[in-house]
Amino acid sequence: MSEQSLASTIVPKSDQANADDLIAAPVTVEILAVKQGDKESPVWIVTSGFEGRPWKPCKSMRRVLISAWGEYGSQWVGKFVTLFCDPEVMYGGVKVGGIRISHMSDIEGDLILSLTETRGKRKPFTVRKLVITAPAKASSAANPYPSEQFTAQLEKMRDSIASGKSTADKIVAYCLTIGTLTPEQEAAIRAPIETPETEEEEIF
Repeated sequence: MSEQSLASTIVPKSDQANADDLIAAPVTVEILAVKQGDKESPVWIVTSGFEGRPWKPCKSMRRVLISAWGEYGSQWVGKFVTLFCDPEVMYGGVKVGGIRISHMSDIEGDLILSLTETRGKRKPFTVRKLVITAPAKASSAANPYPSEQFTAQLEKMRDSIASGKSTADKIVAYCLTIGTLTPEQEAAIRAPIETPETEEEEIF
C-alpha cells in the first residue's frame, strides 16, 4: 500500500494563502482573477490553488508581477506562477517567512530585478521563465462551472452571504476553483440581498 502524503495536515486555517501553505513544496498555479483588496492588501489574486483562498502579494511581489506582465490585472489572468515559501522574509525585525515568486510564464526570459530588502538596501531578485506546454495549459484551464450544480448551490451561497458567514467575493473565489463563472452566474451571487419588510407596530 502506498504511503499517504501528510502535507494536507499542515495547511493553515486562514482566509488567504500563507507562506505556511508552501512549506511542503513550491506550488505552480494559474491566475484566475485579480481583484481590488483593502488598504493593507490592495491586490487579491484568485488562483487555481489554495482551495479558493486568495493570494495577497506583498509590494515587492506586486512589482515583480507588474514588471513581467504589465500594470493591469486583466493582463495576468490565464498566466502561471510558481510560488514558494521564503523563510528569510522579515517582519518587525523577526523572520516570519513569506510567499515569493520563483517562476513565471509568458516572459521572454529570466528576469533579474532590484528589490528593496530592508530600508535603504536593495538586492537582486531573479525570476525564472516557466514553460507551460499546450496540453498542460489546456488541462489546467478552468472549465465552465456546471450550470446544474450552480443552480443547486445558489440558494445556499445566498443564504451564507445573508447570514454573514461568507461574502460574495469569497464565494466567487471558491467557485473559480471549480470552474469559470458566466457573467450571469456571478451577477446572481452578487445580487443585493433582499430583507423581508416588517410591518411597523402602530402606537396609539
